[in-house]
Amino acid sequence: MFTNMLMLNKFPAWLSAFTLLLLTQEPVSTSEVTACGVAVDPPANIEIIDPGFLGYLSIHWTRPASLQNLTGCTVRYQLRYYDTYEERWRSVRTVKLTYAAQFDLEKAVKVRILTVLKCACTNGTEVQGEETEWVYTHEPTGVAGSRVRDFHCVYYGKEYMECTWESGPVQPPNSQHYLYYWHREMDETKECPEYIVFPEGRRGCRFPRESLLEFSKFNLCVNGSSPAGSLRMAYFSIEVQNHEHIPHFLLTFFLWLDWSPPSGQVPEHCLEYEVESSTAMENGEEKQERMVFQNLVDTSYGLLRGVESQTTCFRIRSKVNMYCADGGIWSDWSQRKCTEDKETQYIPAWKYLSLVGLVVIGIGILCLVLWILQKICIKKINKKDALYTLYKEKVNKTMPTILSPIFK
Repeated sequence: MFTNMLMLNKFPAWLSAFTLLLLTQEPVSTSEVTACGVAVDPPANIEIIDPGFLGYLSIHWTRPASLQNLTGCTVRYQLRYYDTYEERWRSVRTVKLTYAAQFDLEKAVKVRILTVLKCACTNGTEVQGEETEWVYTHEPTGVAGSRVRDFHCVYYGKEYMECTWESGPVQPPNSQHYLYYWHREMDETKECPEYIVFPEGRRGCRFPRESLLEFSKFNLCVNGSSPAGSLRMAYFSIEVQNHEHIPHFLLTFFLWLDWSPPSGQVPEHCLEYEVESSTAMENGEEKQERMVFQNLVDTSYGLLRGVESQTTCFRIRSKVNMYCADGGIWSDWSQRKCTEDKETQYIPAWKYLSLVGLVVIGIGILCLVLWILQKICIKKINKKDALYTLYKEKVNKTMPTILSPIFK
């Protein structure tokens, strides 16, 4: 049984026409499973309730009649449902009589459930009943070919998110698109807070930061109306942080390639950078290199180039790394900075190495001078002590006894 609880006060009246049909399939095996003299039947009164959260459905069931009066046993339920977003079955075991999960309402909703019984009479062994499958499908409504296409969202620097789309192949005249969204901290679905409007009509929605929730399912539905009838619905479920886009930023470099982290609220440890260099070679060809850096302590990179007279240009971009999001979006490339620019300085490799060599030689000479000076001082001190001892002995031999205590 499927219960549709879309509220008319949340959506236009034409949206409430959405329905799902229940198709019940027979179990793979019809043989009855028994344990302790009772039948381990599937759960009863199974229903899927749509509270209008754009695919976040609630599954309910009751204890099978054969196990209502059973005592001294643990009754659990194994629920499996098909995740059409990841195209795989998900499984959960629970003692509860309800479970909520995300589904794509444009595709079949597949649910499989069975009862698991564990009693003293089964010697602590779990006995599984027969699995029953329910498939819930819907009949598409609306003008054929009017479903929106090329839908995608971009989250700009943790400040706001924009979702845009293109109209379907069939666009009736005077059509109007609507977008609704929901996440788990909302009591009901809401309409787009700010539409992005082009001359041909609505083509996107801008979400301010306060309307977003990261690391959670963010459900969206785009539909519409027209004089020819309602437009086909399109459902999407995303995670906001996986659509992060870092704004471009300026690049400057001197002896080192230095840059500043982009503005916004993205923590610096969540960023990875890609640096691209292009060098004009003497033969007229251009040599390109790309380097990706993660977990940088500071935003700089030491450069060594072997071609002195050639111009090298750099640009850089960034994205949120895998440790802070499942998938990041590369920012726009920064403006190009070249070694011939007035605001940049470039030190060729041989000059850089010569400078390093001179510093090393200078340090070595300084250490040698200090070592020689130390040896000379030690020798002078030792010689002074020897002369003083000899002088004291001579004086003691030649001077009267009354003066000798002076040198003791």
